[in-house]
Order: sequence, then C-alpha cells, then structure tokens
Amino acid sequence: MSTAYPSGPRLPSIVQTLLYAKWRGALLQYAARRYGDVFTLRLIPPYSEHVVVFSRPDHIREIFAADPADLHAGEGNRLLVHIMGEHSLLLTDEAEHARARRLLMPAFSGSSLRGYRTLVEAIAKTHVDRWASGSTVHTLDRMNDLTLDVIMQVVFGMADEHRRGELAPRLRRIVNINPIIFFGWKYPWLDRRGPWKRFSDNQNAMNELLYREIAQRRAHPDLDQRADVLSRLLAVGSGENPSDTPLSDAELRDQLITLLLAGHETTASALSWACHELAVHPQVQESARSAAHDGDDKYLEAVLKESMRRRTVIAATGRRLTRDMTIGGQSLPRGTVVSTSILLAHSRSDSFPDGTDFRPERFLDGSVGPNTWLPFGGGVRRCIGAGFSLMEGTAVLREILTRYRLSLPAGVTGESSRIRNITHVPAHGAPVQVTLL
Repeated sequence: MSTAYPSGPRLPSIVQTLLYAKWRGALLQYAARRYGDVFTLRLIPPYSEHVVVFSRPDHIREIFAADPADLHAGEGNRLLVHIMGEHSLLLTDEAEHARARRLLMPAFSGSSLRGYRTLVEAIAKTHVDRWASGSTVHTLDRMNDLTLDVIMQVVFGMADEHRRGELAPRLRRIVNINPIIFFGWKYPWLDRRGPWKRFSDNQNAMNELLYREIAQRRAHPDLDQRADVLSRLLAVGSGENPSDTPLSDAELRDQLITLLLAGHETTASALSWACHELAVHPQVQESARSAAHDGDDKYLEAVLKESMRRRTVIAATGRRLTRDMTIGGQSLPRGTVVSTSILLAHSRSDSFPDGTDFRPERFLDGSVGPNTWLPFGGGVRRCIGAGFSLMEGTAVLREILTRYRLSLPAGVTGESSRIRNITHVPAHGAPVQVTLL
C-alpha cells in the first residue's frame, strides 16, 4: 500500500508537536479549515509519527464499528502507559481489554449507580456547604476536590479521611503534570533529573500507598459485603464466577489508578465548565434551577451534556491500525493512528447548526444525531464510567442550583481553555460568584 497520507499542515514535525501538546484546539481548527474533513498531523515521540484526523459522523461510525483487532485503541494511547500502567483498561486491546472490561462493568451497572447515588449526594453537600455566599469560587479547584473525594470513596471505599489525605496530593500532582514530562518518557535516564525525577518519586510514593491499600483490603474480613470497586475486583475468582482468574496486585493497581484519574479529572472539568456556562447564561440557569427543585434530572443532565459539547474536555480518541486499511475512503498503512476528533465533531455546523449557542434543550428534543456527541468515545471502547459521570454531575449541579445563584465575578467576561495533562480545562479556573437564594 502507498504511504501517501491525506494532506495536512506543512509545519515541521517538532512545531506541530509543540502546537499539539499546548494549543491543540487552535491547531485542529486551523487544519480543518485549511484541509477539510480528513487531514494528517506529523508528530514526533512520544506521539505517533502520523496521526490522521477524522470528524465526520459517518467516518467516526466506521472507526467505532471496526473490528477491535484491526484498530488497537490501547496502542493508540500508549502515551499514558507511564501513568496508568500496562494493564490499564485504556491501554490494553483484544482479549486482555475484553477481560478487564467484563470485570469492571458490574461496578458501573445501573443497579450499582443507584447504590452510589446517596454517597455522591452526601459528598456534594459536604463540599458545597463550605462555600460562602458572596464569595468567588474557583470552580475547577473545588470540583477537582469534590470529584476526587467521590471517586476515592466509590473506588476504594475510603471512609477514613486521613488515608484519603495521603493519596489525594499524589494524584493531584499527576493530574497537574507539565506536558514536558511526556517527552522525558522517551529517555529513561531523565528519571534522575529535575521534573522527571520529581514525577518518578511521586509515582513511586503513590504506588506504595496503592499497594498498601490493596494488601489491607485483601485481609479485610467482610470483603464480600462491601460495594466499592476495589472490593469487587478483589472478589474476582470467587463467589458467582469461580472460573475467573483473580487479578494480581499489579493488575489491580493499574485499573485503580485508571479509575481514580479518569474518573475524577474529566468530570471535574465538565462541572467547572457547566458552572461557567450557567453563570454566563442566566436564563438557562433559571431553567436548570427549576429543574433542580422539581427533581428533573434529565434537564440537569442535558446542561452537563451541552457543557461537554461546547467545552470539550477530551479532544480525541486514537486507534492504531494493525493492518493496511481503507477508512473514510483513505488508504492508510499499518501503524497509522486514526484520531476521531471529539473537539472538531462537537463544533461541526452540519451536526450542530446553532453550535455557538448554549442550548441544553438539543439533548431533549432529539436533534443530536448519532456519532456527533462523543465525550465518552464510542464502540467497544466507550467509557464504562459514562453513566456514573452523568449521575455524579447531575447530583452536584442539583446541590449547587438549589442553594446558590451563579454569576461572573466583576471584570470576568469569559473563559479560555488550556491543556492540563490530557484534558482541556478552564485556563483561569472558571471563577463564579455564588449568592444564596
């Protein structure tokens, strides 16, 4: 097969890589305007050499529906292996991925979500109780604290505040790593120097905490009576499915860190964007407040979904071709990474004609088409925590809106985006002024 890739920016690879790492949205929007629905980015390690970007719904459907053996999503996300680990649900493929997903799915089923709801509501109330009327709340920081508290209690069952206090700062340091750390992973000798050594030291300390927690829980006498994710995973190989192979400590560590990081950072960013959008759009805020008082979770969920569309948190999903393939009419060689651009898909005028408007009703009136709204990915790799994230987000919005009115602080007119780790977050922390109703 010819190795002629679709056209793309002609900037040197190192320049494209720097733009991709720090100003991804601007680079993608420019390339889409200049080269159309499909284009190629040329990058340097730790990113893939050729990334072919797609955003049309039919192309995205084709990628999501393809045989997972032909498109390896785990290989397409190898950049994260130094954080998540070799066994992470996000970084495995085929049989290993299917096994991990099957073992984790029961913890995020509908019945499990209903069991978590009361805990989530209690944690949200505790955190929002700390807000002072008339003050300016930097919602990104507050939502990060809240969602991290939720995920540590749901995933670990950590009721002990001291133990959560040991782990939380380690996780925050990983969330806040500078993109320069990614480049150091290509050169292991950097582990002994500067920011790479600090990252490595933090990772080692965090692993020690995780393995200690796993060991303590293995010895717990009432393991089968606990509903947290760690206890469920430790029970694999016993009870109803004795034929399953129990997870090793290393497998447990990798799945736990994946859930801890992916399960709080993305939801925190989405909630902070939602608070900002509600402060900017007071009429939508009043509709959302009425919904919160009336117990209308569907409208609150629509607010969250519209925030995720307008303020995309994860820019793309990636899959590496394991063989030569034709996708979207493009003949691509084995080893190419195809990227379904969530950011571009969410801003397409043919999918969202009034896309610059903040209109939650679009998620209630049936106007959102398939393969156009993609914050949780799609296909067999769709995020298993999607339902949990939406349940948590609606619970938090309900707690806020039934108590406070949100407005922009004096001098604040808008909010831009920046990349933190792999997520797009409010550059200034999405500050809002809160006033008791």
